Amino acid sequence: MEDKDTLQRLYASMGISAPVYEYGCKILEKLEERFRQIDRMAEYNQLKVIHAMQEARVSEACLLGTTGYGYNDLGRDTLEAVYAKVFGAEDALVRPQITCGTHALALALMSNLRPGDELLSPVGKPYDTLEEVIGIRPSRGSLAEYGITYRQVDLLPDGGFDYENIKKAIGPKTRLVTIQRSKGYQTRPTLSVERIGDLISFVKGINPHVICMVDNCYGEFVEEREPSQAGADMVVGSLIKNPGGGLAPIGGYIVGTKECVENAACRLTSPGLAKEVGASLGVLKDFYQGFFLAPTVTASALKGAVFAANLYEALGYKVVPDGRESRHDIIQAVTLESPEAVIAFCQGIQAGAPVDSHVTPQPWDMPGYDSKVIMAAGAFVSGSSIELSADGPIKPPYAVYFQGGLTWPHAKFGLLRSLQSLLDAGIVTRTSLDCRKTSK
Repeated sequence: MEDKDTLQRLYASMGISAPVYEYGCKILEKLEERFRQIDRMAEYNQLKVIHAMQEARVSEACLLGTTGYGYNDLGRDTLEAVYAKVFGAEDALVRPQITCGTHALALALMSNLRPGDELLSPVGKPYDTLEEVIGIRPSRGSLAEYGITYRQVDLLPDGGFDYENIKKAIGPKTRLVTIQRSKGYQTRPTLSVERIGDLISFVKGINPHVICMVDNCYGEFVEEREPSQAGADMVVGSLIKNPGGGLAPIGGYIVGTKECVENAACRLTSPGLAKEVGASLGVLKDFYQGFFLAPTVTASALKGAVFAANLYEALGYKVVPDGRESRHDIIQAVTLESPEAVIAFCQGIQAGAPVDSHVTPQPWDMPGYDSKVIMAAGAFVSGSSIELSADGPIKPPYAVYFQGGLTWPHAKFGLLRSLQSLLDAGIVTRTSLDCRKTSK
């Protein structure tokens, strides 16, 4: 009891009131088995990464960087072999020259589509920043400018695939199907690897030559398998999300078939040079160590997401996924129903950060989005969303998207701080915390 009182006093000194702290404790009492399941998944994926590193004979020499052209970069080439092994793919491109997740996706699309081809999304609208890449919103250098057309089939109201209309949409020009695993700024369910595999099998059954690409952002190491092990030709992601483990300072990856990866490499560097060039500079140690830590870091973020779902669902807010559903990414959507609530939530997350906790985030016109967006991320790596972060567009239904947490205690503190911010703003009342009905 004395230890508990000491801990509560420390939380109180950091801005967490007794009602919020006690409410959080009650929620956590129901999550012990759920957290054990997350730890078991982390153990499995941790061993998978270690096995791949041992099999690739990672050595101290691999941690050193190269400059200039980057010819014969042992560390870079070995790291790509490790990624290919872990993801069950033929090849991999893992580079600091890939600046972000959107860049990785654009690179994968632009390198494997040609004028006259058609791109199909069978899972509805893509993430906001891809709208300009595709040309849904006109933008310089978009796929549309190169004569590549786009078609989408929306998900059914229950989140299922509209197989009938997907079959109708696949035509002779359909070259590539893009499948976004995570929800983006939508409140639809995240896709499991199993469901992604079912969709890929359906598409390949219609035309086996169609390239199936999966946007895997936020999904790595959440399950035992990755989409490349379920039939995807390309799997794409960012290193400042799950696989970077919070240490990678930049970078992205593309894993998949040799042909798709080679095409991407030729687009990233130059035809004829492909993967042979691209100096790794001084980032390799962080890339390796971050990938090594990624399964346990992802587990911490998952615990935070599960805690967030239960914390806010018990207060009557709509959450996706709900507090009991299986998890397929680290993002937790909470529909807060007003711009003031979204802003208060994000300001609470920012106040819980180790970096820039004194900064007050405000909505702004962020490039690539069609509305003002508020982002909270007091991170060691700028914009890193495997670190504790939250963001959302200031538009109906006024949902906020929480993700990250390099450690579970930090995720817990940040979420309590978000709730405290809503309480201080009068959006959540003390009575609602005292009279709550917690999830079973």
